[in-house]
Amino acid sequence: MPKDPRANNSDPFSIENPTKQAVWVCAIVLLTLIIDQVIKIWVKTHMQLGEEIRVFDWFRILFVENMGMAFGLELGSKLFLTFFRIIAMGLIAYAIVILIKSRHFPLGFLACLALIFAGGIGNVIDSMFYGIIFSDSHGQVAELFPTGSGYGTFMHGKVVDMLYFPLIDTVWPSWIPFIGGKSFTFFDPVFNFADSCISIGVILLLVFHVRPFTEALEYFSNPRIRKATKTINEEKRQTAPKEKVKK
Repeated sequence: MPKDPRANNSDPFSIENPTKQAVWVCAIVLLTLIIDQVIKIWVKTHMQLGEEIRVFDWFRILFVENMGMAFGLELGSKLFLTFFRIIAMGLIAYAIVILIKSRHFPLGFLACLALIFAGGIGNVIDSMFYGIIFSDSHGQVAELFPTGSGYGTFMHGKVVDMLYFPLIDTVWPSWIPFIGGKSFTFFDPVFNFADSCISIGVILLLVFHVRPFTEALEYFSNPRIRKATKTINEEKRQTAPKEKVKK
């Protein structure tokens, strides 16, 4: 069960400050979206599809587009994927709001959820709008807000990927059955900034915030916990000094 908020008053970003938590979460989401969209718009308006900029041997800017999910994965129709993303991001946003209002969950945990949410929204923006605000990138540099129509329709845009890290680029030994002599690249998928934010959020969540995560699942699945949390918060508001309540 989430900890009683009365147990710890030392952290300036603790459960005592849901407003500050909300400000930080919003800042993380906004900054992530700005960085993600600036990178994607620059790639779309400066590179042709398939063009590559070799920064280092192990890091390249490779412009590709995909119809699917993170890291170029594809699953089902484009419209289904877009609706799936929108519903999933809506649920995450709802969960973040409820968890902040509960005053029981640390900022670090909420920041992980914010990264995952922002990364998902970044790719949703591509899927929803890029088809109507960009011209095609095949054999040419795309135009932002082209005369006439874009390369697609609403909800049928393509996700822009560009980060490529071929850390290992070699050939399998010939004596290995089936794959001997074939090329091998690690890490092969091309991804974008939004994908990396999702991955970082998930990794940090699993490494450093497993307990808050399990408590959050329990919080949403158990009405008794939600009711007890509401009671504790009401008690705090009634017993807290007036100066603290005004904050």
